[in-house]
Amino acid sequence: MPLEGEHKPGTWQWANDHVARIEGSGGTEGLDLNGMPVVVLWTRGRKTGAIRKGPVMKVQHGDRYAVVASKGGDPKHPDWYLNLVADPHVTLQDGPEVRDYVARTVEGEERAEWWARAVEAYPPYEEYQTKTDRQIPVVVLDPV
Repeated sequence: MPLEGEHKPGTWQWANDHVARIEGSGGTEGLDLNGMPVVVLWTRGRKTGAIRKGPVMKVQHGDRYAVVASKGGDPKHPDWYLNLVADPHVTLQDGPEVRDYVARTVEGEERAEWWARAVEAYPPYEEYQTKTDRQIPVVVLDPV
């Protein structure tokens, strides 16, 4: 069952508009960002308890997905990453399909495998890693 509760839009208007376009079309429009496929990640705000939604690059392998907490190489983690660390139950919308997942940050060989998939799906991730001293987290979403 998808996360329930009040949806509170984020501070980035372009991201809010993108999510609204995807949701407003029933998942048939807005499925790319600069020509690259995206999905909508729902998390529960760790401070507010409100549902947060944002577009993230689509990295899929079988029935699992990965989300990459790059924030464009910023020195700080994106808020959505901190939210899913606090509450790993997330919802993901891929086109018209909406499903629940449990999020887990991966390390070691598993991270290397998913990082390679992520860079293949969205090559700028590699550049983002060079911009920051933090290791960019890779989070695998396992279906519930």
